[in-house]
Amino acid sequence: MESLILFAPLFGALVAGFGWRVIGERGAMWITTGLLFMACAFSWIIFLTFDGTLYKVEIFRWIESGTLSTSWAIRMDRLTAIMLIVITTVSALVHLYSFGYMAHDPQWKEGESYKPRFFAYLSFFTFAMLMLVTADNLVQMFFGWEGVGVASYLLIGFYYRKPSANAAAMKAFVVNRVGDFGFSLGMFALFYLVDSINFDDVFAASPELAQTQLSFLWTEWNAANLIAVLLFIGAMGKSAQLFLHTWLPDAMEGPTPVSALIHAATMVTAGVFLVCRMSPLMEYAPEATAFITFLGATTAFFAATVGLVQNDIKRVIAYSTCSQLGYMFVAAGVGAYGVAMFHLLTHAFFKAMLFLGAGSVIHAMHHEQDMRNYGSLRKKIPFTFWAMMVGTLAITGFGIPLTHIGFAGFLSKDAIIESAWAGTQGGYAFWMLVIAALFTSFYSWRLMFMTFFGEARGDKHTHEHAHESPLVMLIPLGVLGLGAVFSGMVWYNSFFGDHTAMNRFFGIPTHHAEASEAGHETTVEAAPAAGDSGEGAVEATEGASHATGDAALADTSELASESDGEAGAEAHAAMAGTAPVGAIFMAADNTVIEEAHAAPAWVKVSPFIAMAIGFVIAYLFYIVNPALPRRLAESQRPLYLFLLNKWYFDEIYDFLFIRSAKAIGRFFWKRGDVEVIDGSINGIALGIVPYLTRLAGRAQNGYVFTYAFAMVIGIAVLITWMTFVGAE
Repeated sequence: MESLILFAPLFGALVAGFGWRVIGERGAMWITTGLLFMACAFSWIIFLTFDGTLYKVEIFRWIESGTLSTSWAIRMDRLTAIMLIVITTVSALVHLYSFGYMAHDPQWKEGESYKPRFFAYLSFFTFAMLMLVTADNLVQMFFGWEGVGVASYLLIGFYYRKPSANAAAMKAFVVNRVGDFGFSLGMFALFYLVDSINFDDVFAASPELAQTQLSFLWTEWNAANLIAVLLFIGAMGKSAQLFLHTWLPDAMEGPTPVSALIHAATMVTAGVFLVCRMSPLMEYAPEATAFITFLGATTAFFAATVGLVQNDIKRVIAYSTCSQLGYMFVAAGVGAYGVAMFHLLTHAFFKAMLFLGAGSVIHAMHHEQDMRNYGSLRKKIPFTFWAMMVGTLAITGFGIPLTHIGFAGFLSKDAIIESAWAGTQGGYAFWMLVIAALFTSFYSWRLMFMTFFGEARGDKHTHEHAHESPLVMLIPLGVLGLGAVFSGMVWYNSFFGDHTAMNRFFGIPTHHAEASEAGHETTVEAAPAAGDSGEGAVEATEGASHATGDAALADTSELASESDGEAGAEAHAAMAGTAPVGAIFMAADNTVIEEAHAAPAWVKVSPFIAMAIGFVIAYLFYIVNPALPRRLAESQRPLYLFLLNKWYFDEIYDFLFIRSAKAIGRFFWKRGDVEVIDGSINGIALGIVPYLTRLAGRAQNGYVFTYAFAMVIGIAVLITWMTFVGAE
């Protein structure tokens, strides 16, 4: 079943890409979509029946070079199961949605066949993403990592006749290569130190890496911290974190289904998945996780401020995605990896629905994307309106405070904010996320009010002919709406609400910290018994025996001491050389979940208060007095332009990197290529050779005495040379 999930999209991509002339356009679309729905069904079966016990399915031996030995294998644990349902569900619904959205695309001429290529690209992206999340080693993950990069390049630049789409595709590709360079360095460092890139071996070596110094850039670094930061740089590029975020808003040049699939629910969450997958390493890299927390909080705040003033409906949602990814990284940075995955799951439902809802609005308005030309659309497209309303309530975090009743974002985002308060003692990250929650509420309701309420603006003819999308586009909205409403409440305890249930869900040992005057005493319960792993499952790789893992964990409980620091150190020592059990690893001194549960009431209600304030301000600005935004923008012109121009990051990068790179290229072109290379070749061919030819021509004058004189001179030179050579 696992292999079918992985390879079904690849088979669909190959059939649609190379065989569509045989099976026709409709055949290519139906085959790719049908295979995705099959993979989706199998993914949900695995997710709902999975008992949390790690098992592997080896497909074939892959790379054998020296001490490097890798297999292409499926690592099946709870992290993989979560990502499988996220990827296949969103991808299947996007395939179905694209039947309607791409039916009559104005970017293509009459009679052009573009649909098979589009569906092939979607399926190829899905395969690459599945390869990434099922990887059992870093090389396999890196192949999937680069595969989604190639697929995103193809999909963002799908409208290849648009210069802006080509530029956006190239920008996404180049910026991600910067991050991937960091990923590569981290992978090389792990192989250099561990002599393996298999996850079990790397995880088992993490305590030793924390005690190792590594020379890099003429400086000594702690190996665990350095490698964690290098891997996170790769995550920064893929997940559009601050400084490597500039590609994400421009990626909206691709078709809207692409935005929903790649830039809302799957590819951009690959960085979050990477950090959670590497939790055994992250737990031994406190400086790196502090950096991740800081940058995630800063990204959440930055993107939320920019989203306040954007006018393109897709760009508003794109900056919202960037901000929500910052939330996820904060959770992972403070050690609440389960909470990060919780928000990844819920975010996939409501953000994909918002993007597809925006696509329905664009479809109704004949591909108009400027919200200033919308207004009063709720009666024209009522189903889309209610779908967008559900998505807005989910992303802003609407629910009943101090309860577990609310939309998906209410539970997952609040869990992150509570974890940030616990992990940073109510510091920078906590306040940045609360402020970002206020801004998120404002720009989300601003989008709703400008699009569906007020007076109709823009082209009158477009408004008169606005109509609801076809059923094939509305069904995915309804399915995603169910996830946006119920996913948080259904899985709240498994991801955050009940620590024991959370540990059982992820298949990891349970530890409880009990405060006392002397310190904390740590106890460890055994991991769940292994279930039937299925045919084709293989045991853990050499150096990562899970059978000895339970014994090592039992020893950890005996080694606990009165001192909190000593308990953590001894627990870490006991884990050395043994791969941690479970999908995620939380060290014995990681008590962020317990502390988040014990957060005071004002911390737990702060996101709701921020959401309410944002709603009230947006209602005042765009319903009560629509003239207020313009007056505020005029009175605060520098601030407005600063936010409208995205903090001038593009301009700064253009000045620092792009212009300098062009100047260097121009210098090598003009001076190096034209003057040195071309000049040398042309100078020799047109100058020196003709000159020597003319000299040789003068010697060929036809007189016998000239030739006799040359012969005498030659003989004299030869005798002189032989005399000196013979003397030596």
